[in-house]
Amino acid sequence: MSEKLEQLNQAAADVTQTDFKNCCGSKNWARMMIELRPFANTSALIKQAEEIWLNLETEDWLEAFAAHPKIGARKAAPKQQAQSASWSHGEQSGTHAVADSVLDALAEANRLYEEKFGFIFIVCATGKSAEEMLDLCRRRLKNDADSEIRIAVDEQRKITEIRLRKLLEIE
Repeated sequence: MSEKLEQLNQAAADVTQTDFKNCCGSKNWARMMIELRPFANTSALIKQAEEIWLNLETEDWLEAFAAHPKIGARKAAPKQQAQSASWSHGEQSGTHAVADSVLDALAEANRLYEEKFGFIFIVCATGKSAEEMLDLCRRRLKNDADSEIRIAVDEQRKITEIRLRKLLEIE
C-alpha cells in the first residue's frame, strides 16, 4: 500500500471529505467513500469510486458537474476548492493558448448546452485541444437529455479517476 493511500485511509473524515470533494464534487459520493475506508489498494479505491458514482441519484451527478468550471472559462467554478481549481486548470490546458474566436465559440457552445440540458458541458479535458472539445460539445448538443446525462456521468467518472490518481500521486 502506498504511503498516500495509507494517509487517506487514516486521515480525519473532514480532511478526507475535502480530498474526495476535490476529486468529485458530490457530497454524497465523498461521504460514501469515507465510509468505505480503508481501501486495500488503489485498484480497490478506483473500483469503489466508480461503483458509488454510477449508483448515485441525478441530483448528486448535477452537484458534481456544478463543481467544475465551464470548458474554456478563465476562472474557477463558484463552489470549487483551490486544489480542484488547480487540477481543472491543468486538465483544460488545451484552452490556454487558443484564439479568442475559439474561446468565444466554446462559450457559446457551453451556453447552448447548458440551456438545452440544464447543466454545464462535462468532458474529460485531459489531453484534448480546445477545438476538439468544441467539436465534442457541438456534437453532443444533438443528443437527447437521457443519452447526454449518461455521457456526462461517464466523463465525470473519468475525471474522478484521474483526480484520485493525482491525489495518490500515481499519475
